Amino acid sequence: MARPARAATKPNRPYHHGNLRRALLDEALATIRAEGVTGLTLREIGARVGVSRTALYRHFADKRALLSAVATEGFRTLRLQLVAAWDESGRGRAGFETMGTAYIRFAVANPAHYRVMFGGFVDPQQACEPELATEAAGAFQALAPTARAVGCRSEVIEAIVQCSGCLTCGSRAHRACPGPSS
Repeated sequence: MARPARAATKPNRPYHHGNLRRALLDEALATIRAEGVTGLTLREIGARVGVSRTALYRHFADKRALLSAVATEGFRTLRLQLVAAWDESGRGRAGFETMGTAYIRFAVANPAHYRVMFGGFVDPQQACEPELATEAAGAFQALAPTARAVGCRSEVIEAIVQCSGCLTCGSRAHRACPGPSS
């Protein structure tokens, strides 16, 4: 007796969202803008994007992981905008002032990122997210050499470095940085 033919296996098709991680981040940002960080839940994000919880958890283990990804993206974008402002303005005092404007523009244009980055919702020390720590430090470390180049006092430069330490270690013990609630 001949064996029945096996059913063909499903062909491998790309996920219908294309980039689910990006779709989840975009929905998280939209939710934060509309409802604040406290209004964000993974279950609701998954439902809005139209994916199962299993698919959602393949990208983010929990809300903290999603917020860490939002903050990481924000710090990376901020750093790139600060460096571009410095480079495009001919460096020097004009570049330093342009960096200040770029910082404010970033905050206004990206309120959801900014809230997560500086609102006390992400604790890099607890999260153990090396990429977040690197990007947070990088954003502030972009300021230190520029401050030095325009002749800022060493105390100002040290405060910038210490504030980057607050973000990377999660501590508010640094006297130069009042933290996000001040």
